[in-house]
Amino acid sequence: MKHTLTAHELTKLLISRDVSSEELTRAVYEHIGKTDKQIGAYITLTKDTAIEQAKEADKRIKEKRGVAPLTGIPIAIKDNMCVKDVLCTCASKMLNDFVPPYNATVINKLRENGLVFLGKTNMDEFAMGSSTETSCFKITRNPWDTNAIPGGSSGGSAAAVASDQAILSIGSDTGGSIRQPASHCGIVGMKPTYGRVSRYGLVAFASSLDQIGPLTKDVWDCAALLEVISGYDPLDSTSLRMDSPDYMSFLNKDIKNIKIGVPKEYFIEGIDKDVELAVKGAIKKLEKLGAIIEEVSLPHTEYAVATYYIIAPAEASANLARYDGVKYGYRAKGEGVDNDLLGMYENTRKEGFGAEVKRRIMLGTHTLSSGYYDAYYLKAQKVRTLIKQDFDKAFKKFDILVTPTSPTPAFKIGEKTDDPLQMYLSDIFTIPTNLAGLPAISLPCGLNKNGLPMGLQLIGDYFDEGKILQVAHAFEQSTDFHRSKAI
Repeated sequence: MKHTLTAHELTKLLISRDVSSEELTRAVYEHIGKTDKQIGAYITLTKDTAIEQAKEADKRIKEKRGVAPLTGIPIAIKDNMCVKDVLCTCASKMLNDFVPPYNATVINKLRENGLVFLGKTNMDEFAMGSSTETSCFKITRNPWDTNAIPGGSSGGSAAAVASDQAILSIGSDTGGSIRQPASHCGIVGMKPTYGRVSRYGLVAFASSLDQIGPLTKDVWDCAALLEVISGYDPLDSTSLRMDSPDYMSFLNKDIKNIKIGVPKEYFIEGIDKDVELAVKGAIKKLEKLGAIIEEVSLPHTEYAVATYYIIAPAEASANLARYDGVKYGYRAKGEGVDNDLLGMYENTRKEGFGAEVKRRIMLGTHTLSSGYYDAYYLKAQKVRTLIKQDFDKAFKKFDILVTPTSPTPAFKIGEKTDDPLQMYLSDIFTIPTNLAGLPAISLPCGLNKNGLPMGLQLIGDYFDEGKILQVAHAFEQSTDFHRSKAI
């Protein structure tokens, strides 16, 4: 049962050589073989490469050469990050045969630290979705209830960790795509400050919002993985030119007199009663641990979803213009296409993109078009500034803000696919932090009456991931929610 342990539990066993990385990696693959038909977490598995990486990690540990806290730990990668010579599909027909010739910066950092790559995980197509139902390959299912969604767009990465098909995983978060699936799958997921982790080699959805981050079994693992992937990268023009702190040094500290704000706009009509009770119970627990709790107002929160669904599709429209059938990826063929450039463009995009991606490209193109730019896109950017200013004001008084991660537990597969607006509202509590560029974490805070996990979101000021991890770890260590297992 080695694959059921956390990374920090396994690290001790690896260092003492009571377990080898190769043995652990083979155990994880054996478990994937038994469970992934039901879960559907992976698109591509890289077993042969992983076994070689595990052997290399064992050699490093034996020789005590370049051993890092996560050396030898198996990790899953969301399929929108480039790994050299490994298929990178973004769960889209448009890229179903694209093999990158280079590594994303995050991948290089993981390799330098000796982690073992298990494979690429399923996701919503081009990260556009909240349920991992828009993948062109398959639907990923929630390990807690295989009739329910795992969240999205990093649903495969979350489901892999929750079902012990990976010890750790990496996802990306544009409007909640790490935190919302972490909440639905009962694990920890963190979106760092925008620019804290390099986006070089991440296939772009919305460039001013996208951020890579960890999905893990507990807060210790989250801190360790964040430390590995953070840092300045000259290949990413939005990367922060600043040193990353020792995130694990923030763990095992008390939270006495830490000021925590509870935004009243996040406890709205329509929030699931079990979620509301669980989050309010978690707030009481934080108060018992010594935190000072007060209500705070973020008045422009109600405009966040509308603002996001103007800005994100506009950026997607620009970023996805490169998929035209000429340079790489899918290309339409057939009568009337081969000798007609415009026809080839149109048919490639018609056949290569799924319905949700087409919807967002059309929304984005419309808001950027002549006569609509000022009315929609420019106004949305102004509202984005107001949302950011709400947070700036709140963080003058508070160290941390606490909210639900998602307004509901995981919903049933197919429940919201015919109602895009209801699907978009799944991210109502996570979107504001992406618009503002702030760091935030989701961690388990209870199970609802049907036994499905619910998440607590902690939001911090810019570059304050350490304080978030401090509060998250203190809460986690005072509860048993993170010990609950899906399967």
